[in-house]
Amino acid sequence: MADRQISLPAKLINGGIAGLIGVTCVFPIDLAKTRLQNQQNGSRLYTSMSDCLIKTVRSEGYFGMYRGAAVNLTLVTPEKAIKLAANDFFRYHLSTDGKKLSLLREMIAGCGAGTCQVIVTTPMEMLKIQLQDAGRINAQRKLIGEAAVGDGAVGGRLEVRNLTGLQITKELLRSRGISGLYKGLGATLLRDVPFSIIYFPLFANLNDLGKGGVEGPAPFYCSFLSGCLAGSTAAVAVNPVDVVKTRLQSLTRGSQEDTYSGVTDCISKILRNEGPSAFLKGAYCRALVIAPLFGIAQVVYFLGVGEFILSILPGARH
Repeated sequence: MADRQISLPAKLINGGIAGLIGVTCVFPIDLAKTRLQNQQNGSRLYTSMSDCLIKTVRSEGYFGMYRGAAVNLTLVTPEKAIKLAANDFFRYHLSTDGKKLSLLREMIAGCGAGTCQVIVTTPMEMLKIQLQDAGRINAQRKLIGEAAVGDGAVGGRLEVRNLTGLQITKELLRSRGISGLYKGLGATLLRDVPFSIIYFPLFANLNDLGKGGVEGPAPFYCSFLSGCLAGSTAAVAVNPVDVVKTRLQSLTRGSQEDTYSGVTDCISKILRNEGPSAFLKGAYCRALVIAPLFGIAQVVYFLGVGEFILSILPGARH
């Protein structure tokens, strides 16, 4: 982040705006990532990201690429706000006399940020994945005339094309309670904590290189490029866990597709039935999603959008 001190309300606004802009720009790629990660050998509908998006538009229309976007746009503001503000919070309290943090302390700050964000990330992704993957399940059913198989969480067989995020939420709360929305919490932690441990120290050090030894914040283009590079690197590094998380959080799948009881069961079945390369499914999609998402986030911080909004609000306190 920038070197200047930013108030907590401004951090929350910055994180929220960055999340909204980023999700709007890259959501179709994220949808392709989810569908590519969920398809298993013997039930493949898509050969690549572009093939997935083309088939989605043909079968579901343009807005089919934004299936589940409402959930993301609603929850990405608190999610990104918590992540970015928590990292700043931990960095501030781990620093001594304004000195540069050691790599270990930067990693601890990133770990704290990743742990905090799963409060919002887990239910957000749980709902988003059901909506994103609904088109793939329906296309598969039409292609081979099979019935969808649910895991019992939302009533066995599902007409997934008719479900909304609110309906899924209500049914999960009714059948499983709050734990239904937090299915895959362990896998989410295994993904997001290492991601933040890699991303935040890498960004901070890349951003410092852009300063060229000069005091003050790095140029905005350096912050953007540092955010993109750090984000894509961290995204690819944790993609195997993201595949596991996506599979575990999917409530509905084709009748010929494996079901999983937990993280270790999922890993063993993927290795046995699909091979190690399956853990890289959707990796380039995830890199294309995360890179601009975090690049935009850093630029929003650099420009001080949150501080500006607070400055024009009547009675706002800094």
